Amino acid sequence: MTLKEKIKLKSTTTAIRGAMKIMPKLSDEQWLKIIRGRIYKLKKKEERDFMENLLINIKHKVNDVAPSVREKIVMNLINNAMIQGQPRRQDFAKKYGINPPNHLVISPTMTCNLRCFGCYAWQYSKKNDLPYDVCNRIIDEANDIGIYFFVITGGEPFYWEHLFDFLEKHNNSFFQIYTNGLLIDDSVAEKLAQLGNAVPCISVEGFKEETDERRGAGTWDKIMNAFDVLKKHGVIYGFSVTATRKNNELVVSDEFIDLMVEKGVFVGWYFNYIPIGKEPDLSLMPTPEQRDYRRKRILEIRKTKNITVADFWNDGNLVHGCMAGGKNYLHINVNGDVEPCVFVHFAADNIKEKSLVDIITSPFFMAFRKRQPYSDNLLRPCSIIDNPQVLRDIVAETGAHPTHEGAETIITTLAKPLDEYAAEWKAHADEAWDKEYNTYTDSGQRVAG
Repeated sequence: MTLKEKIKLKSTTTAIRGAMKIMPKLSDEQWLKIIRGRIYKLKKKEERDFMENLLINIKHKVNDVAPSVREKIVMNLINNAMIQGQPRRQDFAKKYGINPPNHLVISPTMTCNLRCFGCYAWQYSKKNDLPYDVCNRIIDEANDIGIYFFVITGGEPFYWEHLFDFLEKHNNSFFQIYTNGLLIDDSVAEKLAQLGNAVPCISVEGFKEETDERRGAGTWDKIMNAFDVLKKHGVIYGFSVTATRKNNELVVSDEFIDLMVEKGVFVGWYFNYIPIGKEPDLSLMPTPEQRDYRRKRILEIRKTKNITVADFWNDGNLVHGCMAGGKNYLHINVNGDVEPCVFVHFAADNIKEKSLVDIITSPFFMAFRKRQPYSDNLLRPCSIIDNPQVLRDIVAETGAHPTHEGAETIITTLAKPLDEYAAEWKAHADEAWDKEYNTYTDSGQRVAG
């Protein structure tokens, strides 16, 4: 990095830190002016709109959070992850010809206090946690190549005995934690507020009836209490939903979103049910019509509600198709197997035996990279349910192995019905893509065609 580049990075940090101190007085446009250009150069209007919506929501939310939370969101998530890491990411790209992921997902434990039907992670071994020294090495190696954003999942992360020490040790990085929320009480919320560098995202299935049906009686009330104590202590937090055929419309309804906003939720993540893990059941998958309805509702919610929402199967347009295989992220499971995606339970390498860089540039991960995007229609991003032949081809080509008993069914016994689902979704997705997404001007303005 040249001296000029170092000076620019330092001046950016100074500018962002200064902006953080006067943030309540800044208009949204003043805030975006400070950030815009330093973080992103996005051609498509949808991408710019999403990023600016996220940054404005961050600005509004951090005015009401604990000081340490405000500090870590602005300095770790925005400054470190989005700006300061860029020179190292560029060095990686020059050396290997590909960009590194922008975040990693780690499952340090599979211990959990619930037994939810349809759990994607149910079949992983629960005997041992991922060794703590390995978890620390993963973060250190990721920081070295400019990655400062991480997702912790499981299992139930708040059962992991090292969680708070881990967050404190890596206090220059930012973490999102997927949790069932049942272990979040005043003491846990207070610790999170003191650390400041973690956003818990609590799983819900809709309202009380739907959540208790899948997660057990009394779960909903405990989740609502978790939201309340997180808000009281000034922690920023989110929700996570698995959209199924039963709850698809409910979880994108005005009533549901309005409740989440009322409870102080900052961000919401939507996952289409995928037939893996505990007792795979294709009848739980939203129909193509339901999936398209959810896609449209997500777009409406972004425009009309004070919350940031994203759908991992319907937002392929924002991330240029599939995110897996190290393009945007990867998953390190409790055994150390490095999977291309949280829902693709195959691996060729183990983080206990190889470096992060070696795995990112491995033949298995490069097999995904060379095929991405799998379709010109970015509303069909997935190698599991949208382009299922892709996953079968890659596993056959690279010799990747299933990471738990039964994982192979996604490419064997479920192959035919997934092909049928993909064909049905293609008809809906192609119509939407042609009408709503397909044509852009040189300036990135979308022209419906």
